[in-house]
Amino acid sequence: MTLKFARLGTAGNEQPAVIAQDTDGSEKYYSLAALTNDIDGGFLASDGIERTRTALNNRELPEISADGLRLGAPIARPGAVVAIGLNYAAHAAESGATPPEVPVVFLKPSNTIAGPFDAAPIPPSSEKYDWEVELAIVIGREASYLSSVSEAEACIAGYAVANDLSERDYQIPGAAGQWTKGKSLPGSTPLGPWLVPASDINTGNLRLQTLVNGESRQDSSTSDMIFDPATIVHHLSQYMVLEPGDVVITGTPEGVALSGRFPFIQPGDVLELDIEGLGRQRQEYFRAEAGSRSGASVPAHSNA
Repeated sequence: MTLKFARLGTAGNEQPAVIAQDTDGSEKYYSLAALTNDIDGGFLASDGIERTRTALNNRELPEISADGLRLGAPIARPGAVVAIGLNYAAHAAESGATPPEVPVVFLKPSNTIAGPFDAAPIPPSSEKYDWEVELAIVIGREASYLSSVSEAEACIAGYAVANDLSERDYQIPGAAGQWTKGKSLPGSTPLGPWLVPASDINTGNLRLQTLVNGESRQDSSTSDMIFDPATIVHHLSQYMVLEPGDVVITGTPEGVALSGRFPFIQPGDVLELDIEGLGRQRQEYFRAEAGSRSGASVPAHSNA
């Protein structure tokens, strides 16, 4: 049974749920309130995914309605968001970079995490705001100085869709660049709609797509990755401790606006990002007001 973990409700008040197929083949939402207060590191580290399977098989979880409810990010605010750059060969080429021999690593603040359908702010002074569809890893057990890639694979709880929104004028100019400045903006990591357990999906050849106003921008496959998820987790564990609930976003394929082939995001644009088996995000973009808290002045949309 393929499970999809989700968090429903207004921002900051999300309730944990799981989506599973009923005997008639239809997908239904079930409350996880009897098992956990939230989908977070503690839930994942305490074998929450398998406890959910058992509870579903025993018909112990009540069915709920998701109609009209906002879908938040499928994992509660992580302790760390770790990102990998230039991890697709074709994207490295379009960026004018040599494919890396070791993973390119940077960090994003955890307060950049947003819901997959939330209205998305463009920074007030931004002229080059860009999209990046990415496969996100959610860590399920502590990873530190792991001895093998297979050991790293066992630390992955599941996967989700991420958008690593990037302001290129903040990120790239200058001799060293300023990746942190270009990647840390409010709402710049929409995540979800679901967390799919690692045991329920093979990430070796998944289609990734980005549409802008219905027009294709990115259309590639995870098979173009330079470093696969387990290799990334093993590498990171040599330099930092990954904790349950942490998120690792694994790089984007070709087709970003930075390539020069497409205009950057404009107010009113609608982006849709999809990864096969992991669902689709949709964001409407607006210009944030200078001086506004987190740039947020437009309400989030529900998943209805």
